[in-house]
Amino acid sequence: MTKTDATSNNDIVAALDEAIALCGGAKAFVERIHVASSSPAMWRRRQSVPADHCPSIERETGGKVRCERLRPKVDWGYLRKSSPVQLAEGAQQG
Repeated sequence: MTKTDATSNNDIVAALDEAIALCGGAKAFVERIHVASSSPAMWRRRQSVPADHCPSIERETGGKVRCERLRPKVDWGYLRKSSPVQLAEGAQQG
């Protein structure tokens, strides 16, 4: 693991911790994003938040913890420029 990878992993964990705090603690966090109570601890250990949960976390934190901070390697800019209808149409054509 490079120093950059370690830094970005620490940033991911810090963003997750911030999201939990903004939601009012771990119990409220898991209830609001509809995951198992063990998920945040597992994500911390793995230093990775599943991409499919990032939009819910961003929504529940009022945009204060963005998807880009939780999963920096995902091209969120592309997804943000596409509407759900455009993405669905693209998937059907692909």
